[in-house]
Amino acid sequence: MPSQEFSLDTSAGTLSATLNESDAGTHVLLLAHGAGADHQHAHMTSLAEAFEQQGINTLRFNFPFKQRGGNRVDSKQVSVDCVIEAAAWLQNNYSQPLLVGGHSFGGRMATHAVAEENLACTALVLCSFPLHPAGKPSTDRAIHMRDISQPMIFLSGTRDTMAEQNLLTGEVSMLNPKSKLHWLETGDHSFKILKRTRTNTTDIYVEAATAARAFIDNL
Repeated sequence: MPSQEFSLDTSAGTLSATLNESDAGTHVLLLAHGAGADHQHAHMTSLAEAFEQQGINTLRFNFPFKQRGGNRVDSKQVSVDCVIEAAAWLQNNYSQPLLVGGHSFGGRMATHAVAEENLACTALVLCSFPLHPAGKPSTDRAIHMRDISQPMIFLSGTRDTMAEQNLLTGEVSMLNPKSKLHWLETGDHSFKILKRTRTNTTDIYVEAATAARAFIDNL
Protein backbone atom coordinates (compact mmCIF):
# COMPACT_ATOMS: atom_id res chain seq x y z
CA MET A 1 0.00 0.00 0.00
CA PRO A 2 1.18 3.60 -0.54
CA SER A 3 2.76 5.23 2.50
CA GLN A 4 0.58 7.67 4.43
CA GLU A 5 1.84 11.03 5.67
CA PHE A 6 0.29 12.62 8.75
CA SER A 7 1.05 14.84 11.74
CA LEU A 8 1.81 13.33 15.14
CA ASP A 9 0.95 15.55 18.10
CA THR A 10 3.38 15.20 21.02
CA SER A 11 4.39 17.14 24.10
CA ALA A 12 7.38 18.38 22.09
CA GLY A 13 5.16 19.73 19.31
CA THR A 14 3.63 18.47 16.09
CA LEU A 15 5.93 16.07 14.25
CA SER A 16 5.80 14.84 10.66
CA ALA A 17 5.20 11.11 10.44
CA THR A 18 4.76 8.35 7.87
CA LEU A 19 2.91 5.03 8.00
CA ASN A 20 3.77 2.04 5.83
CA GLU A 21 1.05 -0.60 6.00
CA SER A 22 0.78 -4.06 4.52
CA ASP A 23 -2.54 -5.76 3.80
CA ALA A 24 -0.97 -8.82 5.41
CA GLY A 25 0.56 -6.94 8.33
CA THR A 26 0.84 -8.94 11.55
CA HIS A 27 2.91 -6.53 13.68
CA VAL A 28 3.50 -2.80 13.87
CA LEU A 29 6.99 -1.35 14.36
CA LEU A 30 7.92 2.06 15.69
CA LEU A 31 10.90 2.84 13.45
CA ALA A 32 12.76 5.86 14.83
CA HIS A 33 15.39 7.61 12.70
CA GLY A 34 19.07 8.22 13.44
CA ALA A 35 20.95 11.38 14.34
CA GLY A 36 22.08 12.22 10.83
CA ALA A 37 18.88 12.33 8.79
CA ASP A 38 15.12 12.67 9.20
CA HIS A 39 12.39 10.05 8.96
CA GLN A 40 12.03 10.45 5.18
CA HIS A 41 15.68 9.78 4.37
CA ALA A 42 16.14 7.15 1.66
CA HIS A 43 17.62 4.71 4.19
CA MET A 44 14.59 4.98 6.47
CA THR A 45 12.22 4.67 3.52
CA SER A 46 14.03 1.56 2.28
CA LEU A 47 13.83 0.00 5.73
CA ALA A 48 10.11 0.73 6.04
CA GLU A 49 9.34 -0.65 2.58
CA ALA A 50 11.33 -3.81 3.23
CA PHE A 51 9.60 -4.40 6.56
CA GLU A 52 6.23 -3.77 4.91
CA GLN A 53 6.98 -6.50 2.37
CA GLN A 54 7.51 -8.86 5.31
CA GLY A 55 4.17 -8.02 6.90
CA ILE A 56 5.55 -5.56 9.43
CA ASN A 57 3.73 -2.22 9.42
CA THR A 58 5.89 0.75 10.40
CA LEU A 59 5.50 4.23 11.83
CA ARG A 60 8.32 6.71 11.23
CA PHE A 61 8.39 10.21 12.69
CA ASN A 62 10.73 13.16 13.01
CA PHE A 63 12.41 13.82 16.32
CA PRO A 64 11.91 17.50 17.25
CA PHE A 65 15.44 18.54 16.28
CA LYS A 66 14.88 17.35 12.72
CA GLN A 67 11.41 18.85 12.63
CA ARG A 68 13.10 22.19 13.35
CA GLY A 69 15.68 21.54 10.65
CA GLY A 70 18.52 21.23 13.15
CA ASN A 71 21.44 18.85 13.41
CA ARG A 72 21.99 18.63 17.16
CA VAL A 73 19.98 15.83 18.72
CA ASP A 74 17.42 16.51 21.42
CA SER A 75 18.08 15.55 25.03
CA LYS A 76 17.65 11.92 25.94
CA GLN A 77 14.47 12.69 27.90
CA VAL A 78 12.86 14.60 25.04
CA SER A 79 13.78 11.82 22.62
CA VAL A 80 12.55 9.04 24.91
CA ASP A 81 9.29 10.91 25.53
CA CYS A 82 8.73 11.15 21.76
CA VAL A 83 9.27 7.40 21.41
CA ILE A 84 6.78 6.72 24.20
CA GLU A 85 4.15 9.06 22.77
CA ALA A 86 4.55 7.64 19.25
CA ALA A 87 4.24 4.14 20.69
CA ALA A 88 1.08 5.19 22.54
CA TRP A 89 -0.39 6.43 19.24
CA LEU A 90 0.25 3.02 17.71
CA GLN A 91 -1.25 1.21 20.70
CA ASN A 92 -4.35 3.38 20.43
CA ASN A 93 -4.76 2.80 16.69
CA TYR A 94 -3.57 -0.78 16.12
CA SER A 95 -4.41 -4.06 17.77
CA GLN A 96 -1.33 -5.76 16.33
CA PRO A 97 1.64 -6.60 18.60
CA LEU A 98 3.92 -3.60 19.07
CA LEU A 99 7.61 -3.66 18.17
CA VAL A 100 9.85 -0.68 18.91
CA GLY A 101 13.26 0.27 17.58
CA GLY A 102 14.81 2.11 14.71
CA HIS A 103 18.09 3.06 13.14
CA SER A 104 21.12 4.00 15.26
CA PHE A 105 20.19 6.89 17.60
CA GLY A 106 16.49 6.16 17.19
CA GLY A 107 16.89 2.53 18.17
CA ARG A 108 19.07 3.50 21.10
CA MET A 109 16.38 5.89 22.38
CA ALA A 110 13.82 3.11 22.04
CA THR A 111 15.93 0.88 24.29
CA HIS A 112 16.06 3.62 26.92
CA ALA A 113 12.28 4.00 26.72
CA VAL A 114 11.84 0.28 27.40
CA ALA A 115 14.57 -0.06 30.02
CA GLU A 116 13.99 3.13 31.99
CA GLU A 117 10.37 4.12 31.33
CA ASN A 118 8.85 0.63 31.13
CA LEU A 119 7.51 1.09 27.60
CA ALA A 120 5.54 -2.08 26.91
CA CYS A 121 6.28 -3.92 23.67
CA THR A 122 6.59 -7.42 22.28
CA ALA A 123 10.19 -7.06 21.08
CA LEU A 124 12.78 -4.56 19.84
CA VAL A 125 14.17 -4.27 16.30
CA LEU A 126 17.49 -2.40 16.25
CA CYS A 127 19.16 -1.44 12.98
CA SER A 128 22.83 -0.40 13.31
CA PHE A 129 22.71 -0.05 17.08
CA PRO A 130 25.43 2.54 17.91
CA LEU A 131 27.27 0.59 20.59
CA HIS A 132 30.05 3.19 20.72
CA PRO A 133 31.33 6.25 18.84
CA ALA A 134 33.32 5.40 15.71
CA GLY A 135 36.88 4.49 16.65
CA LYS A 136 36.16 4.48 20.40
CA PRO A 137 35.24 0.90 21.35
CA SER A 138 33.15 0.69 24.51
CA THR A 139 30.06 -1.05 25.88
CA ASP A 140 28.82 1.75 28.14
CA ARG A 141 25.84 2.45 25.85
CA ALA A 142 24.62 -1.12 26.30
CA ILE A 143 24.54 -1.42 30.09
CA HIS A 144 20.90 -0.34 30.41
CA MET A 145 19.79 -2.98 27.93
CA ARG A 146 20.53 -5.71 30.45
CA ASP A 147 17.42 -4.50 32.29
CA ILE A 148 15.20 -5.19 29.27
CA SER A 149 13.24 -8.43 29.53
CA GLN A 150 11.91 -8.43 25.96
CA PRO A 151 13.85 -10.13 23.16
CA MET A 152 15.77 -7.97 20.69
CA ILE A 153 17.12 -8.39 17.20
CA PHE A 154 20.21 -6.47 16.14
CA LEU A 155 20.66 -5.93 12.40
CA SER A 156 24.23 -4.70 11.99
CA GLY A 157 26.67 -4.42 9.13
CA THR A 158 30.02 -6.14 9.37
CA ARG A 159 31.72 -2.82 8.47
CA ASP A 160 29.82 -0.75 11.03
CA THR A 161 32.48 1.32 12.81
CA MET A 162 30.07 2.02 15.67
CA ALA A 163 29.65 -1.62 16.68
CA GLU A 164 32.78 -3.76 16.90
CA GLN A 165 31.69 -7.30 16.23
CA ASN A 166 33.22 -8.95 19.29
CA LEU A 167 31.79 -6.30 21.62
CA LEU A 168 28.27 -6.41 20.19
CA THR A 169 28.31 -10.20 20.17
CA GLY A 170 29.25 -10.20 23.84
CA GLU A 171 26.52 -7.76 24.79
CA VAL A 172 23.80 -9.66 22.95
CA SER A 173 24.82 -12.85 24.76
CA MET A 174 23.78 -11.20 28.06
CA LEU A 175 20.26 -10.33 26.90
CA ASN A 176 17.00 -12.28 26.73
CA PRO A 177 17.93 -15.76 25.36
CA LYS A 178 15.60 -15.21 22.39
CA SER A 179 17.57 -12.13 21.32
CA LYS A 180 19.35 -12.41 17.98
CA LEU A 181 22.27 -10.74 16.22
CA HIS A 182 22.22 -10.80 12.44
CA TRP A 183 25.35 -9.61 10.64
CA LEU A 184 24.77 -7.96 7.27
CA GLU A 185 27.72 -8.87 5.10
CA THR A 186 29.87 -5.85 4.07
CA GLY A 187 27.21 -3.43 5.30
CA ASP A 188 28.31 -0.22 7.00
CA HIS A 189 26.41 1.88 9.56
CA SER A 190 24.07 3.12 6.80
CA PHE A 191 23.67 -0.33 5.18
CA LYS A 192 25.93 0.62 2.27
CA ILE A 193 27.62 -2.48 0.90
CA LEU A 194 30.81 -3.43 -0.93
CA LYS A 195 29.39 -4.81 -4.16
CA ARG A 196 32.63 -6.47 -5.28
CA THR A 197 33.20 -8.46 -2.10
CA ARG A 198 29.66 -9.11 -0.83
CA THR A 199 28.84 -12.76 -1.53
CA ASN A 200 25.21 -12.54 -0.45
CA THR A 201 23.21 -11.63 -3.55
CA THR A 202 20.12 -10.60 -1.58
CA ASP A 203 19.42 -6.88 -1.30
CA ILE A 204 20.64 -5.80 2.15
CA TYR A 205 17.28 -4.28 3.11
CA VAL A 206 15.45 -7.44 2.08
CA GLU A 207 17.98 -9.46 4.06
CA ALA A 208 17.47 -7.32 7.17
CA ALA A 209 13.68 -7.44 6.96
CA THR A 210 13.67 -11.19 6.30
CA ALA A 211 15.85 -11.73 9.38
CA ALA A 212 13.47 -9.58 11.42
CA ARG A 213 10.48 -11.57 10.16
CA ALA A 214 12.12 -14.88 11.11
CA PHE A 215 12.98 -13.48 14.53
CA ILE A 216 9.36 -12.42 15.11
CA ASP A 217 7.96 -15.75 13.92
CA ASN A 218 10.17 -17.59 16.42
CA LEU A 219 9.03 -15.59 19.44
